[in-house]
Amino acid sequence: MPNPFCHIELQTDDTDKAKDFYGQLFDWKFDDMPMPEGIYSMINVGEGTGGGIVKTPVPNVPSHWLSYVLVDDVAASLEKAQSLGGTVLQDKMDIANYGSLGVIQDPTGAVFALWQQMAE
Repeated sequence: MPNPFCHIELQTDDTDKAKDFYGQLFDWKFDDMPMPEGIYSMINVGEGTGGGIVKTPVPNVPSHWLSYVLVDDVAASLEKAQSLGGTVLQDKMDIANYGSLGVIQDPTGAVFALWQQMAE
């Protein structure tokens, strides 16, 4: 399938509570990775689409799951989404040593993210 969902991320104000809940519910294991804004907890699910848990970067936004779609070019995909009636909520942002992301709201109001893997 072109452009599959490639990552699912929980953004929440209480990462410890979330990790405790999902760890007990699904037996998920977490690898905490320091980043300038805090800790990013990678979810080790074994097979299938992985994910992460991170402190919500935007104040007053309720906890939510954000799905990422794999693309070849985040900037071009953001531009195309806008031309189709989408709204760019987060312009292209580079994540050092990993790739780039962008966040879109589709014309129905649904929010999702784009992910471009760093070239090897």
